[in-house]
Amino acid sequence: MKKAPLPENEAERLKVLHSYNILDTLPELSFDDITRLASQISGTPIALISLVDSERQWFKSKFGLSATETPRNISFCAHAILEKDVLVVPDTLEDARFFDNPLVTGEEKIRFYAGSPLVTAKGAALGTLCVIDQTPRSLNELQVESLRALARQVMNQLELRMYIEEQEQLKSDLVAYQKILEEANSRLETASLSDDVSGFHNTRFLHSFLERFLEPAQHEERELSLVFFDMDNFKNVVDTHGHLVGTEVLREIAQAVYQQLGPEDRIVRYGGDEYVIILPGQGKDVAHIKAKQMCLGIRNTIFMQGKGLNLKLTASFGLATYPDDASDMHHLLAEADKCLFTSKENGKNRLTVK
Repeated sequence: MKKAPLPENEAERLKVLHSYNILDTLPELSFDDITRLASQISGTPIALISLVDSERQWFKSKFGLSATETPRNISFCAHAILEKDVLVVPDTLEDARFFDNPLVTGEEKIRFYAGSPLVTAKGAALGTLCVIDQTPRSLNELQVESLRALARQVMNQLELRMYIEEQEQLKSDLVAYQKILEEANSRLETASLSDDVSGFHNTRFLHSFLERFLEPAQHEERELSLVFFDMDNFKNVVDTHGHLVGTEVLREIAQAVYQQLGPEDRIVRYGGDEYVIILPGQGKDVAHIKAKQMCLGIRNTIFMQGKGLNLKLTASFGLATYPDDASDMHHLLAEADKCLFTSKENGKNRLTVK
C-alpha cells in the first residue's frame, strides 16, 4: 500500500478546513441530495462527501455506506486531493497505490473509485466528492463532468453554510454590542443626571423630570409640589473648616433629608448649597407637612460627628405646588424659589408656603 504524501500546503489546508466548522456536524439534506445524485449519475452503490482531516477522512454525507470516517493513511481521498482533476481508479487491484489497501482487501472490497477534489477559491483541497463500487468499472466523460459539477456544488454549499454561520455570529455579536452600548448609554445617562457632590440628582434631571411629569399632568390633573431649601450661613462653615468639609456637609445634609422622603420623591442639588425636593402626586397640605419635617430634621441633626466637628446647622425652605401656584415648570420653579427667598428675608430657619 502506498501512503499518500502530504500536500505542500498541508498546514494552511487544515487551517482552512477547520475554519468551515463542518467536521463532526449532523447530516444535512443539501449535502445528502448531492451524494444521492452522484450515485445515480455514476451508477455506483456508494457516494461520499469526504473531508480529509489530519489523521482521518470524515464523511459529511454518505450514500450506501454506514461508516462515518476511516483513517487517513488508508484513504483514497488523501490521494485524490493531490490531483488537479478527478482521480479515477477503474480497478484498484491493478493500481500499485491501492491493490493491498485494507479497504480493497478487507470486507469493504473497493474495486472502483473516482473522486473529484473539493477546492476552495484559493486552491485548498478540503476533500472530495467520490463514488465507489465493489466491481471494476469506468466513467464516461459526461459522468466525469457531472462529478466535477457536483463537487463545485458541494463547495457552494460549504461556502453558503459558512456565510450563514458568519451572519448568525455577526448578528449575535451585534446584539451583544448593542447590549453593551445600551448599558454604557444608561450609565452615561445616569452619570449625566447625577450630582457629583451629593450623589443624588442634578438640575438636568430636575428639568427632564418636570417636563415629563407636567405634560400629562395637564390632562390627568395630577399634583406636584416642589420644596426648595438652602443652608443658612453655609459660607461660615466653608470659611471656618474649608471646602472639603463643606462638600462633606452637603452630602450629609442630602442623606439626612433623603431619609425622610418617600419612594417616589426625588432630591436634587440645585447648585451651591441649595436643594430641590420633588414630591410627585402630592398636594400642598401633604408637602407642607413633609417640608416642616425636613426643616426640623436638619435643625435637630448634628453634622460631621465622625470628624469631631459636631456642627449644628439650619436651612430655609420654600414650597410651591402645581397646578395651584403655577401652570408650567418654569413658573413653578420660580414660585418655589421666591418662597425660599422670603424665608431668608424673614430670618431664615423657616418654611414659606406659596
